[in-house]
Amino acid sequence: AVQLVESGGGLVPPGGPLRPPCAASALTFDTYPMTWVRQVPRTGVEWVSSIVSGGEHTYYADSLKGRFTITRDNAKDMLYLQMNDLKTEDTAVYYCATGLGGPWVTRLTDFGYWGPGTQATISS
Repeated sequence: AVQLVESGGGLVPPGGPLRPPCAASALTFDTYPMTWVRQVPRTGVEWVSSIVSGGEHTYYADSLKGRFTITRDNAKDMLYLQMNDLKTEDTAVYYCATGLGGPWVTRLTDFGYWGPGTQATISS
């Protein structure tokens, strides 16, 4: 069965970095565009970033441009999200998912597959 597993979350002080990875298995990873979304409790899913299957094009939520960078390693079936200068409002569960997203995303079910998520808490 297809599996996406995020890791690398944790407690980080404001201004710090995080780089959660997402490990994919049982899918032809290099044929899938991939997306990161995040969710704060009691709110909807927020699209963060997407990357095309070959990695040559990336897309970001306007509010996150310049701080977040999405990358992938198709040789290792891995997706990454480099998050810099983190703010308390970045506290959320971060999910990776197959497919392209955009500002219209509101639910994880907008995607084909998604992982269990990793919690990132930004706090001093």
